[in-house]
Amino acid sequence: MAIRINTVNFMEKKNFFQTVKRFVKSGFFWFGMLFLALAIGKYASENVTVSNSVDGRELPIYCVETDEKKVALSFDAAWGNEDTSTILDILKKHDVHVTFFMTGGWVESYPDDVKAILANGHDLGNHSENHKNMSKLTDEQCQDELMKVHNKVKELTGYDMFLFRPPYGDYDNHVITNARACGYYAIQWDVETHVIKVK
Repeated sequence: MAIRINTVNFMEKKNFFQTVKRFVKSGFFWFGMLFLALAIGKYASENVTVSNSVDGRELPIYCVETDEKKVALSFDAAWGNEDTSTILDILKKHDVHVTFFMTGGWVESYPDDVKAILANGHDLGNHSENHKNMSKLTDEQCQDELMKVHNKVKELTGYDMFLFRPPYGDYDNHVITNARACGYYAIQWDVETHVIKVK
C-alpha cells in the first residue's frame, strides 16, 4: 500500500519531514506515517464539494483551504493485504480515520478487509477496476473502470463510494469529467510515501 497525504495548513513541511525522518530512523515507520494525523488530534472525514477548473483545465482536489489544523491521510490498496490489520489496529488505537482507495482486484481478493475498513469508520474510495492510465482510455472505458469497482463495493457493503484517486496520479480533463459524471470527486495528494519494512 502507498500512504498519501493531503496537508491542510498543518505545519511547515520541513518540520513534518524532519519528524517523520526521526521516527523512521528509530525503526518506528508506522509512527512516522501516523504522526501527521496523531499530532493534530483526531482526524475527521469531511465531504468536499468544490469545482476545480483553471483556464479550462479540470483539476482534481489536492488540498482544501481551512483554518483548522487537519490533514487527510489515505492508503492506496492495489496489491497485498499483509499490513491491513496492523494499520487498522493502529488507527483504531489512536481514533484516526482515513480513506482507503481500492482497486477492483483488491476488493475481490480481500472482501473481509473491505468490510473491516468500513466497519472501523474509514472511507472507502475508488482506485479503478484495473489500475490503468485513465487518460489513455475512452470515455466509455473510463466510466467502466469506475463503475465496475463501485458496483462491487456497493454489492459487498451497501456503500456508495464518491471519492476517486486516478491510478498513477494520471488524469486529464476527460478523466475528471468522467469521474464527475459517475458521481465522483477526483482526489490527488501533496505528500507521498510508500510502505517500507524497517529493520
